[in-house]
Amino acid sequence: MAATIFTAIALGIWALYLDRDSPIKGSLLFVHKSLGLTVLILVIARVAYSLIVGKPPYRQPLHRFNQVGSTTAHLLLYGLMILMPVTGYVFTGAGGHPLPFYGLFEWPSIVPKDKALSQLAGAFHYWGAWAICSVLIVHILAVVWHSLAKRDEILGRMLPTMSNPSPRYPPAETVELKS
Repeated sequence: MAATIFTAIALGIWALYLDRDSPIKGSLLFVHKSLGLTVLILVIARVAYSLIVGKPPYRQPLHRFNQVGSTTAHLLLYGLMILMPVTGYVFTGAGGHPLPFYGLFEWPSIVPKDKALSQLAGAFHYWGAWAICSVLIVHILAVVWHSLAKRDEILGRMLPTMSNPSPRYPPAETVELKS
């Protein structure tokens, strides 16, 4: 999801600074919109999965300050991961523009064509982009701090590997073969 979000942000910023008549702008926005709607689908699936399975437990509980910071950051990230595609959808649909999905099909617009609504959604989308970039930077800095300064399990919980499995992904049992 992180790669999809970072790519969508980069394409959106790039497109923002191109002239309206630029031939590449349409292509960038085509991919940007598809990625945004992919994020919406994935975040809905991720929230559903978390509600069903739950979060992996910490081996050592976080201090109160870290618990509050982590909860706040995750609520902001999830809220923004929903807000950004929804405002982009409304901005595009109310503006009377197509809502492509990787050239496979176009999403139907369930919002009326309305210039004022499109501009309002566009403003929320623009400022939401600044907000999600800010929260992501703070989130990344917190992960780096936990990894390098505290040397705790936070990164392992996010990116489980064979050498550092998280509690969600315990190491596979070794089967001893008898000869």
